[in-house]
Amino acid sequence: MEALILFALVLGLLFIGLPVGVALGLSSILFITFFSTDSLSSVAISLFGVGTHYTLLAIPFFIIASSFMSTGGVAKRLINFAIASVGHFRGGLAMASVLACMMFAALSGSSPATVVAIGTIAIAGMRQVGYSKEFASGVIANAGTLGILIPPSIVMVVYAASTDVSVGRMFLAGVIPGLIAGGMLMLAIYVVARIKNLPAEEWKGFGTIVRGGKDAFWGLFLIVIIMGGIYGGAFTPTEAAVVAAVYSIIVALFIYRDMGPLKNTPWVLESDAPHAKVGFSGSVYGVSLFLVWMILSFFATSDPDSTVTAGERAIWGAVVSIALTIFYTVKRSHAMHESFAHCFVAGLAIWKRNFVTLITAFFPSLFGEESRKTMLEGTKTTVMLMFIIANALLFAHTLSAERIPQHVTEWMLDVGFTWWSFLIAVNILLLIGGQFMEPSGLLVIVAPVVFPIAMELGIDPIHLGIIMVVNMEIGMITPPIGLNLFVTSGITGMSLSRVVKAAAPFVAVLFVFLILVTYVPAISTWLPYSIMGPELVTK
Repeated sequence: MEALILFALVLGLLFIGLPVGVALGLSSILFITFFSTDSLSSVAISLFGVGTHYTLLAIPFFIIASSFMSTGGVAKRLINFAIASVGHFRGGLAMASVLACMMFAALSGSSPATVVAIGTIAIAGMRQVGYSKEFASGVIANAGTLGILIPPSIVMVVYAASTDVSVGRMFLAGVIPGLIAGGMLMLAIYVVARIKNLPAEEWKGFGTIVRGGKDAFWGLFLIVIIMGGIYGGAFTPTEAAVVAAVYSIIVALFIYRDMGPLKNTPWVLESDAPHAKVGFSGSVYGVSLFLVWMILSFFATSDPDSTVTAGERAIWGAVVSIALTIFYTVKRSHAMHESFAHCFVAGLAIWKRNFVTLITAFFPSLFGEESRKTMLEGTKTTVMLMFIIANALLFAHTLSAERIPQHVTEWMLDVGFTWWSFLIAVNILLLIGGQFMEPSGLLVIVAPVVFPIAMELGIDPIHLGIIMVVNMEIGMITPPIGLNLFVTSGITGMSLSRVVKAAAPFVAVLFVFLILVTYVPAISTWLPYSIMGPELVTK
């Protein structure tokens, strides 16, 4: 009876038009006040706990990283790299859009951010070469959902915080499903492209792929920093989020220079002498290799038992980096009949100019208009999301205080639910709920209810998490509240009904993927348990 009253309050408040977060929080307070023996002080304790929850602290920093990566021109470089890699296949530009979404998903952890960053560029590009607006929009709306499946994922952080499972295992568990989902979408595009004779880009050779990868390197290296740092034991997922935010700011403002005061200031000017450009490029490769070496070797030797010192790592890195600088500069300068020393010294002048520029523009870049605007947008997103999560956690606390999850568990076991029939029920529940609620809020409510039942039925907690995330993916592209549909409609100018119709064929692909993930647990569990061992549930 208590459960019916609580859910009736929520539905009633939603029906009269209150936002989801307000409806969840207010229904919990009203229920505790009039129908429960629980103290109202538990409301304050629950809300305070959200701000001090260590795992949830990762969310604001991942959002900031996503904001700067979305604004900093990384998307354009990822798309160029993806086109160079798969654009020569039939329907290659659409496949490249999916691949770019997969790569950007590994940087942002956000589905709407992926749709905006990639879709704004990719949809226009597909339209220019002959793709219909509906086809392009359907591809991006669905591929953007990979933003919450491919790690790092904000939704995975929320699930881990709600059920007290390992964020690291959840991130690893999303790797193989994310690759499979992206591959299935690309295969579907290829089949449609063959039937409709969609265009293919010209194959420009492996050199184009190398150049595209080099251009996108500093964006893609964020994936290495996050995953390598976590699984190398250098820092926790929350600390990884902080590092990701700082790294994204540096890349957007000072390396790619796609925003801020340095926006129109390239590293190398047209007026620079050719031999100076060669010397500068050679030293850039050397410095880049040294930095990458120091970061990767730090991850590899972060174990307290390691005997390798930072000085030893620096010596080895310096030797290899100097060798690369000499090799590149000598090879390029030979054709120009210039000596290594002449090119190298001339390149130092370019370094000097850029150092002076960076020092002069450092604080104006950090505190300039574009940076403030990006931080403000990230803060708005954080406040909105954390408000929903805080109220959803309050609702989950009310459920637990009334022992509603335990009652539901007992009932489902009494009526004879097995693991496979229970997963069908979970999928149906989440698919329906995902049509009306934001993924993080829905997970915080549903996870505490279904998690104890899943444990009783022997379902792996990491497997359950991936199933729930995939359901949230589908929820983001199904009406009436599918967030990706609204975002796609906004960037294309299409009506919501046209976007829904355009996305529908590819939604069917994700439904097949959901069935595959649900009943083949190894897809989700093999990688995390091979590296980190099984998840131990203690509650």
